[in-house]
Amino acid sequence: MPPVPEGKKWKLAWSDEFNGTKIDKSKWEILGDWKRRDGYWVKEDSFLDGNGNLILRTKKDGSRYTCGAVRTKNKFEHKFGYWAARCKFPEQQGHWPAFWLHTNSVGKIGNEGRDGTEIDIMEKPWLEDKITQNLHWDGYGKEHKHAGKSSTIPGLSEGFHTFGLHWMPEEYVFYVDGKVTWRTSAGGVSQVPEYIKLTEEIGKWGGDITKAKLPDYFLADYVRVYDMVDNGEAA
Repeated sequence: MPPVPEGKKWKLAWSDEFNGTKIDKSKWEILGDWKRRDGYWVKEDSFLDGNGNLILRTKKDGSRYTCGAVRTKNKFEHKFGYWAARCKFPEQQGHWPAFWLHTNSVGKIGNEGRDGTEIDIMEKPWLEDKITQNLHWDGYGKEHKHAGKSSTIPGLSEGFHTFGLHWMPEEYVFYVDGKVTWRTSAGGVSQVPEYIKLTEEIGKWGGDITKAKLPDYFLADYVRVYDMVDNGEAA
């Protein structure tokens, strides 16, 4: 957890530990059937394994490749605080797993990212021990603007790792396993509530999916969102 000023503490605002055997539909929308990059999101590829993990599976289905994705749109939308997910990556090439925040107002033009920014807390479109963290604002057309940073982290492709964002009114601070990887205020910092997306995609940056042994899996152990509050406030 990021440090807090004296007199402050972190309070859990929302979480999913992915316990049980079925995705909690009061928290998540399961996406599909949608074309996405070089594959398709389908609902059957998002599920819980019964051992405390969300599974986003990638498989070949006939002539097409499919994968899983979920989001909290219209179920949980929030601004500021600390956002974290503990994840384990697919083992084969051709994947594009991500943990990110989004809002419908990303497409608004004229106030930079303050009226909505795509915040990519983690994307791993490579098989190597490397991630990228990114911001996108002013839509996805000719006015589109972007800032980002890539980080190589030894051992990242093995086991579980925690990815976090401390979103403040004046700055974003990105974390991997509790260590700061990027500080930025690019785009002016989003000032509007955003929803969570956990997605698996198929993209050429990650290599040739036709050479991958499938199925393969992107796992999430938990997602947690915290607010910074006064010490005297109840937990």
